[in-house]
Amino acid sequence: MAPLIDVVFLLLIYFMLAANFISEEGIDVKLPQARAARLDSSEPVVVYVARDGRVLFREREVGKEGLFDLLRAELRPKSEPSVIIRADRNVILNRVVTVMDVAKAAGAGTIQLATEPMP
Repeated sequence: MAPLIDVVFLLLIYFMLAANFISEEGIDVKLPQARAARLDSSEPVVVYVARDGRVLFREREVGKEGLFDLLRAELRPKSEPSVIIRADRNVILNRVVTVMDVAKAAGAGTIQLATEPMP
């Protein structure tokens, strides 16, 4: 009986650690949907691209040069710099690619596009 209880507690701990408890609020962005998704365990920097093409960093609208400076300052001290781009599914692709380019130039090691699971 004791080994069974140990296994149950290990499974409980595994599912508690694997669950995503982060809830982000503030900017209303409808993410694209994807079947396969992977969560990054490090603390990434999040950049939002709104439906109308505005780029937001820390809930503040920024331009291309301003985004580069902010990302560079934010990514410099990190050992594994990572940027997540949360772009609305209806935004023009060129705007997202521009943000990706700025993030890479600012020193992002990995760039991820946020999606939501498909129903």
